[in-house]
Amino acid sequence: MTLFEKRKKAILIVNKLKKLFPKVRSALNYSNNFEMLTAVILSAQCTDKMVNKVTEKLFEKYKTIDDFSDAKLEQFELDIKSTGFYRNKAKNIINCAKIIKEKYKNKIPSTMEELLDLPGIARKSANIILYLSTGKIAGVAVDTHVKRLTKILGLTNNTDPVKIEKDLMQILPKEEWMGFSFRLVDYGRKYCSARNHNHQNCPLTKLVS
Repeated sequence: MTLFEKRKKAILIVNKLKKLFPKVRSALNYSNNFEMLTAVILSAQCTDKMVNKVTEKLFEKYKTIDDFSDAKLEQFELDIKSTGFYRNKAKNIINCAKIIKEKYKNKIPSTMEELLDLPGIARKSANIILYLSTGKIAGVAVDTHVKRLTKILGLTNNTDPVKIEKDLMQILPKEEWMGFSFRLVDYGRKYCSARNHNHQNCPLTKLVS
């Protein structure tokens, strides 16, 4: 398939996703940008449903960046244990709070480069945090749903998230990069899960087959 054909297919998919999911939204619950960053870190290898369950109590206990930066590591690990990989996540969240407090005066960094310098933040997370905190679009957030579905839909042959992101940035209009990612995650949850099923009944399969 040529690049032109992939771009044409990508636009069809974008338009269909917009009809299926008119609003771009995050499934994570938060009330400020640092809570959002925390929830994004916790969501690695964990369902958004579990993250929201944990953060409901977490954000009651830790209300400010000072609270997070002053948290005792062992206790914080227990507070987030249900999200998995809790030791690394606890260390990264506390260290993020300290850096943001000292270096950025309690404000979330507003560039991709600065976000990638924070502990525990890779490109997928940085794309999401940047978009949700500033509205800036720097790339496509490639999570497990996006990785799986873009292969099924024939938009990429790659399996590495960084390479998948580059492929998608080539064929999607820039203004659609993050909307596409959020909507494809919603699509994976509602219509086309990772469980074995007949893809012929999925809305996008019918569109591109």
